[in-house]
Amino acid sequence: MWEAPSWRHAGEGNAGMRPPRGVRATGRAWVAAALRLAASAVLLSGLWMVLPRQRLVAALAGVPWAAWAAAVPAFLLLHLLGAWKWRWTANLAGSGLQLRDAVRCYYAGLFGNTLLPSIVGGDVLRAALAWRRVRSPAGLVLGSLADRMLDVLALAVLAAGGGVLAASEAGTATPLVFGSLLAGGLAAALVLGAGLWLFRFRKLSWRWRRKLALARRAGRLLYQQRARLLVSLAACTMLQMGLMGLNLWLASFCGLRAAWRVWLFAWPLGKLAAMVPVTQGGIGIREAALAGLLRPFGVPAALAVAASLVFEGVIILGSLAGGLLAVWLGRWGSPCVAQHGVAAVPGVRATAWEAPHAG
Repeated sequence: MWEAPSWRHAGEGNAGMRPPRGVRATGRAWVAAALRLAASAVLLSGLWMVLPRQRLVAALAGVPWAAWAAAVPAFLLLHLLGAWKWRWTANLAGSGLQLRDAVRCYYAGLFGNTLLPSIVGGDVLRAALAWRRVRSPAGLVLGSLADRMLDVLALAVLAAGGGVLAASEAGTATPLVFGSLLAGGLAAALVLGAGLWLFRFRKLSWRWRRKLALARRAGRLLYQQRARLLVSLAACTMLQMGLMGLNLWLASFCGLRAAWRVWLFAWPLGKLAAMVPVTQGGIGIREAALAGLLRPFGVPAALAVAASLVFEGVIILGSLAGGLLAVWLGRWGSPCVAQHGVAAVPGVRATAWEAPHAG
């Protein structure tokens, strides 16, 4: 009967792979969290001082309680698609993640997004919870990384499409803004690519080279399923469009009237800006970015900030509800792989480093 190798001992398959670090808070982590909270408070205070307060308060008060009550469940339902596409992408890399575990860990990651550094913190939390419930930890890590990259790509594609469609809304301002953002993105991609190209992997220790070898094998599985990654990209795009539509619907109660193509341009860029781990969960950066991006289109900054704050409230409430749901699902979680093993993932060829062996 097959037993998964212990994480404490080097062996075939999972040797050198350990659960992600950073979930347990340390003194340095608390200091970083305090600094992020302070940065969010400074940005929000600055917006409060600069913007017309009466208009901002009136816009926030215009959202009825019924809209809040409907928006939070809609937020959670939309993220069921996010849990599915995360599991789909991770299983393409051979992780063997079960659906119930994926939903539980994904909603726990949503909860972590409100407490840990930017969106990266939620990714670490959900991977740590799923670590002992997958067949291939390397596939889980690589699939989660691919899932996050597809999220960023989907946001970039939506912003690019919105920039093209909204080019006539603000005269010459849109091409200038869009061109600057595109040039900055290309420059960042070139710097990252050059750094990876020049990095001397052979000077790494054996332990790190072993981890890279496991990741490379999982990457080969993912490459074999590259056509199916289009399904993940389509799911990412649908999820982001659904969240954007939810924010646009809530913005209408604030009095914000903007064409959907303008929102399609500004909203994804605002979310990308919120991924920068400077403030707590992107609070403050998202509002400032959205106000600046919508300003060339004639949208008052107070209304843009109000619409973003309302959606920020939905994110916080939905993330807290997701954390409670994750705890509830944990009571009926599936057994650990280390105890019972998992079945083969359909469409993925098992390799010697991850297939069960007779004992």
